[in-house]
Amino acid sequence: MKQVRVVCAHDCPDMCSLIASVEDGKVVRIQGDPDQPYTAGFACGKVNRDSDLVNSPERIKTPLKRSGPKGSGQFTPIGWDQALDDISTRWKAIIKESGPLALLGYAYSAHQGLMNRGLVNGFFHALGSSRLQAGTVCDTCCEVAWDATVGPVGSADPQSVVHSDLVISWGADLAATNVHFWALCEEGRKQRGLKVVVIDPRRTRSAKAADLYLPIRIGTDAALALGIMHILVRDGLADRDYIAKKTLGFDAVERDILPKFPPKRVAEITGLKVEDIETLAAMYGKAKAALIRLGEGMTRLAAGGQALRSVALLPGVTGHYDVKGGGALLLTAASCDLNYNAIRKPSGPATSRMINHLRLGEDLLNMKDPPIRALYVSANNPVVTCPEVHKVRQGLMREDLFTVVHDPFLTDTAKYADIVLPASTYLETDDLYRAYGAYWMQWGQQAAKPQGEARSNFEVAQALAKRMGITDRIFTLSPQDAAKELLKGATGPAGAADHATIFAGTPISIAHEWSGQPFKTPSGKLEFYSEHLATQGLSPVPDWEPDAIESADAAKWPLRLLTAPGYFQAHTAFSGVGFLRGREGKPCCILHPDDASKRGLADGAEVRLFNERGQVGLVLKVSDEVQPGVVLVPGQRPVGEAVSGTINMLCSDRYTDMGEGATYQSTFLDVGPWTQQVAAE
Repeated sequence: MKQVRVVCAHDCPDMCSLIASVEDGKVVRIQGDPDQPYTAGFACGKVNRDSDLVNSPERIKTPLKRSGPKGSGQFTPIGWDQALDDISTRWKAIIKESGPLALLGYAYSAHQGLMNRGLVNGFFHALGSSRLQAGTVCDTCCEVAWDATVGPVGSADPQSVVHSDLVISWGADLAATNVHFWALCEEGRKQRGLKVVVIDPRRTRSAKAADLYLPIRIGTDAALALGIMHILVRDGLADRDYIAKKTLGFDAVERDILPKFPPKRVAEITGLKVEDIETLAAMYGKAKAALIRLGEGMTRLAAGGQALRSVALLPGVTGHYDVKGGGALLLTAASCDLNYNAIRKPSGPATSRMINHLRLGEDLLNMKDPPIRALYVSANNPVVTCPEVHKVRQGLMREDLFTVVHDPFLTDTAKYADIVLPASTYLETDDLYRAYGAYWMQWGQQAAKPQGEARSNFEVAQALAKRMGITDRIFTLSPQDAAKELLKGATGPAGAADHATIFAGTPISIAHEWSGQPFKTPSGKLEFYSEHLATQGLSPVPDWEPDAIESADAAKWPLRLLTAPGYFQAHTAFSGVGFLRGREGKPCCILHPDDASKRGLADGAEVRLFNERGQVGLVLKVSDEVQPGVVLVPGQRPVGEAVSGTINMLCSDRYTDMGEGATYQSTFLDVGPWTQQVAAE
């Protein structure tokens, strides 16, 4: 049996180094790489089943051409040459009539490889098409808020937690989405008494194991952070020397903002106990090396940027940003300096029309001059993931929209396509990876030949470029030679890495030598006051106040939506594994017993979630893991698995305060029984 060192390409901050066991050309087992210190020899419960994913009988084996109505999933197999010829012929005709802006193409996060994600986007950049403002469904809000506070630079190294004496997991379910960091936390608790605090609206697995759990009210994270700052100042726990040397604008925050957030008011806003707020502030202020693990979920609501900014400023009050094992951990990719433009922007106009990812449906329906006439989707499933999913569906139903989807499976989005192309998985491709939640880079080797006639994103991008007359050299190179272009001109640890070592598949640490958290803001300091935000009409200092639209919606609807990754079905990339679908169970919603009792709803019942945008049908679980007034929907699940629909049908495409991100958690609704009459509506 052959063993091949590969890299997990799923959308996860850990970027695990893995060992694929291959027998007779078939991947038969996946396990963690024991020689990579962070992966530490184990993988999560989802990736452990990736041999089932790559060998799934549900995979698409050949290119398909639509033979029935859009959305019906009716297709006829065709050959690759016919598929590529049909695509290029249609695109050329559209460009001749309407120009390249009538095309929109993208690859997103279902394949984290820099080649397989980057070159598809590079192809459309060179073509001069409309461009997707990607990531607004996920992380643009937290990134913009971080950049306005700390600057476009990586955050703390998760492996530095071995030096921490306190970890605060703020809005991050570590056991579900950051399992290797969680393992280091558990080891620290056993060996040196590390304390772990979890702040989350849901009592997660991590919360159940924590030393202190604070069940915060959704959307009030900024108020809690400012309340902690208030106590730190009140009790003389602020590091005045650090504040004076390394920060900007704390005097304005201390004078104008913190007096508004005494513990009693913060308790009223957040739903927490005054004594718990006091306890947390004392733990944080007295810790020698406190590390905050920031979750992106707290930013997926109307004031998400202010929430992230407020929490990210806390280590500046105590000086923990200057302590190894302290500071804040959000994302690390900004400190991996590669020549990304070699792949992503090989040629083409410097600027073009932008399409916001979360408003894809709106723009498919209403954009003019020219309208979007052709759509290419790779490594994404917008019919499930985008807000206002009904708009996405309506847009994809347009007979004049030519849609191509490249995916290993016939996803909900693929069912609306005119042509579907079979995609290879990460286990069937060569690629270069860098983590976005750890400081590692690694070449992932192909473990097995693609199933059926599947082809990689990289290969298809090159084939389409040839047919469309794009002649940049990058579209003629092998994956390894293309990766070398990424390394040309790279700086820092990534640039210093030996190429032979990289392409041998050896994991490469790209952590910078520790000298405190660097700041790359305009002032070169941690910015409590941001002139950049002020020029945009936003509060330049952190603050919290009720959002008017949320307050109006809360007056109409009694429940607030909380979405979070499922433990075995975090998103639809894992839906091709029957075992994992079984472990996760039917798509469900979770209500507190009090809310279920008020509505006469029993555990296991089929229920209707509804608001002014529509309704979806899910199976009810009754549990006190959520607070009264909250309905939790874990995981992104395909439409066909639920009683009816998908939860993002109920979420608006309103923007966050920063980064034009999605506001999933600003959704208000109600829950009732799913009846035959409801089903017929």
